[in-house]
Amino acid sequence: MSQLAIIAQADPISYFQAIVLGALQGFSELFPISSLGHSVIAPRVLGWDIHQNDSFFITFLVATHLATALVLLGFFWADWKRIALGLGRSLRDREITDPDAKLGWLLVVGTIPAGILGLLLEHPLRSVFASPTSAAIFLTINGLLLFGAERLRRRAPDAPVGETDDDHRIAERLTWRQAIGVGSAQALALLPGISRSGVTMGGGLLAGLSNRDAARYGFLLATPIIGAAAALKLPELLGPDGDGVRGPAAIAAACAGGTAYLSVRFLMRYFETNRLTPFAAYCVTAGAILTAVFLAG
Repeated sequence: MSQLAIIAQADPISYFQAIVLGALQGFSELFPISSLGHSVIAPRVLGWDIHQNDSFFITFLVATHLATALVLLGFFWADWKRIALGLGRSLRDREITDPDAKLGWLLVVGTIPAGILGLLLEHPLRSVFASPTSAAIFLTINGLLLFGAERLRRRAPDAPVGETDDDHRIAERLTWRQAIGVGSAQALALLPGISRSGVTMGGGLLAGLSNRDAARYGFLLATPIIGAAAALKLPELLGPDGDGVRGPAAIAAACAGGTAYLSVRFLMRYFETNRLTPFAAYCVTAGAILTAVFLAG
């Protein structure tokens, strides 16, 4: 028994659990269904002794988030090169003269408030809303937000049709105030059950973007936030806190990267002709059922 206890202590997350959680994080981060919410709920449903506030679990998630950010960076690499060049031109000329530069600064002004709010609120919110029950409740709320965004979107003005370049069309449509609002809304994803991609896509729809453009902007906006958050905590994974989880974390990162790539590729095609409604229905249904089960149990 003592040997089993030592093994359990040395490996708080098994390789099988790492595969499941990594694959789950990779697609649920990009699908508008909340990766954090599913990471909190899944261990409870599967009967695993893993909790959101466990130090080893937070360290473990660093690897999966970093893998997801790298996949997004690679998938939109051509866009990021154009954005970087546009930002460079605007700094050199001290004015914004082209859509690539404007999109770059829209992403900057959207990222800053999300980063500040994340640093200030992450720990307090995780301590208060760390239970699977609260995650299930917020998952239901996430679905209602997606339903609301789609309903209000129908009254939003259409995105410009004269511009065929996706990034230029986004830059033409979004205002600075809207970019700040959508970026700040990312802080809601600190609540387990509220989806980062969901709130940014919903905000994009309310700003008049098409579903495809809203998804594209949401993924671009998420890349620096997810990447920076993972990079800040990477020393924890590489330091003593990472003992016992680095191996499973590496496997989970590979799984997360694979499912993240498949997810972003699928979603960019899906949103050419489809809406957020199926994801909203899933969140409301799953969230309501899980809330009832958790409260009853």
